Amino acid sequence: MTKSPNPRRGRSRDEEPKPRSGYRAYPGPAWAGPPFDGQRNGWEIVIAGELADKPGDLHEHLLNLPRNSTGTIFFDSCGGSAYIGLALASLIRLRGLNAVGVVAGECSSAALMPLAACAERFVTPHATLLFHPIRWQSEEQVRLEEAAEWARHFTLMEADHDILLAKMFGCEVEQIKRWCHPGRFVSGQELVDAGLAKMVDLFSGDFWKQRDASRK
Repeated sequence: MTKSPNPRRGRSRDEEPKPRSGYRAYPGPAWAGPPFDGQRNGWEIVIAGELADKPGDLHEHLLNLPRNSTGTIFFDSCGGSAYIGLALASLIRLRGLNAVGVVAGECSSAALMPLAACAERFVTPHATLLFHPIRWQSEEQVRLEEAAEWARHFTLMEADHDILLAKMFGCEVEQIKRWCHPGRFVSGQELVDAGLAKMVDLFSGDFWKQRDASRK
């Protein structure tokens, strides 16, 4: 059976660094430790490394969070499968998670989708966000007619993702297109200047104190 090409919002394999710590959640799925504080800071999870083709734990961690609860998602991801990015964003929105997204390092490509799905977004001055068109690849042989159909599908998928990304970020789609085509590294400050995130830094107290100060 021929493996379908994989639409990617991440770098090519030659460009991608090896995944670092992967994706982990704390407290764990069993919610060991102090009780969940849904009123103030709530849960904390991390989306890190590549959004790979077998991401069961990524979805599971979001499903283990209480529905309609509040918490923080820290991002440090180079991207990966566009389908996975869309699925994570869908879980955040459809489960009613009031997520605050914080770009701790990099948030690029497919990882931009769950970041955009967050109710609030924060970046540091050192954050990096890569916007670029969807790429597709396959390590299997693909017949000409299959390749033509995938090319048609990805053209439609790319336009749909640009519109969806703009809608979740709350900006004009032209802004996303300017960054995505042909592709651009966007700094944390640029994202703030565009009105899509707020700034925090590493020298003004913990994140939650800075978050609360930004809301006053």
